[in-house]
Amino acid sequence: MILTAHHPDHDTVLYDGHCRFCLAQIAMLRRLDLGGRLRFTSLHDPSVSRDFPEIPFADLMDRMFVIDRAGKARDGADAVRYLSRRLVPLWPLGAVLHIPGTLPLWQRLYAWIAARRYGLAGRCSDEGCRVG
Repeated sequence: MILTAHHPDHDTVLYDGHCRFCLAQIAMLRRLDLGGRLRFTSLHDPSVSRDFPEIPFADLMDRMFVIDRAGKARDGADAVRYLSRRLVPLWPLGAVLHIPGTLPLWQRLYAWIAARRYGLAGRCSDEGCRVG
């Protein structure tokens, strides 16, 4: 886990805004965020390098990050597990994700999907990206 000097006002999800697969997942998270607890920011937004310089760009390109209000940055499967505790509709998923000893399995699965995300849904064009 990385600690950032910037402590955002809301839990902040950093994602690849040039990835159609990622955008579809963020659209789903927005719908599940019934209480408006999360903020979503593409890693390509200039504010990310300014607010979270502790997170290398290459790491941001590899996996999603969630930075909580204390500045703790969780990534990949650990970020998904964190979100499963924060978003009530994900609580059933959280029960599975938090089975003791399974985090390495979820990390490998997350890494496998993340490495193939452009092949799953494609990259956005220079004109922009829309999902759905």
